[in-house]
Amino acid sequence: MRRAALPFDVSRETLDKLEHFADLLLKWNPRINLVSRSTVDDVWGRHILDSAQIHDLVPHPVGHWVDLGAGGGFPGLVIAILGAERESPGKVTLVESDVRKCAFLRTVIRETAAPAQVITDRIENIPPLQADVLSARALADLPKLLEFTDRHLASTGTGLFPKGASWKKELGDARSQWNFEARVAKSKTEDGPAILAITGVSRV
Repeated sequence: MRRAALPFDVSRETLDKLEHFADLLLKWNPRINLVSRSTVDDVWGRHILDSAQIHDLVPHPVGHWVDLGAGGGFPGLVIAILGAERESPGKVTLVESDVRKCAFLRTVIRETAAPAQVITDRIENIPPLQADVLSARALADLPKLLEFTDRHLASTGTGLFPKGASWKKELGDARSQWNFEARVAKSKTEDGPAILAITGVSRV
């Protein structure tokens, strides 16, 4: 399970950190439901590899990567662990309102030395973060994500949003409310889903 192919080569140390992250998730999950029970037996394929594939969808180096609704750490913690080896992103900020999930995130950060910090608050309550890259996985539909993007993404930044098979409908719904450019990258871990790379966001 651990040796399933990552989208790029990483060191044994990074693999060890990712595996430790997965072990901690399996330990904590029965108490605070970090990932759904239907996917817990395939943490690497459904979560770690699915998160890792978005790392290279933006030019590097990246200064500040912000992950909204970080939950169990996907994709933010995976990005931070990969970034420690590749020296990009320089900093990862994980935004999560659930105090128990934040405790888990901080435990993983401490035990893997990932270059990340956690903000425990609601996304709409915190000051604009001026992210170079903004990510969110399984958080909200695209129109709502673009509200967060408008607030927290730097004007030259990119939003990266993994989406399920209904991503085309979400794009259409969002265009009635927002102006933006979208690049679509098909998922490497499942047929149907895609990652939307969003730039130039402004209200209609």
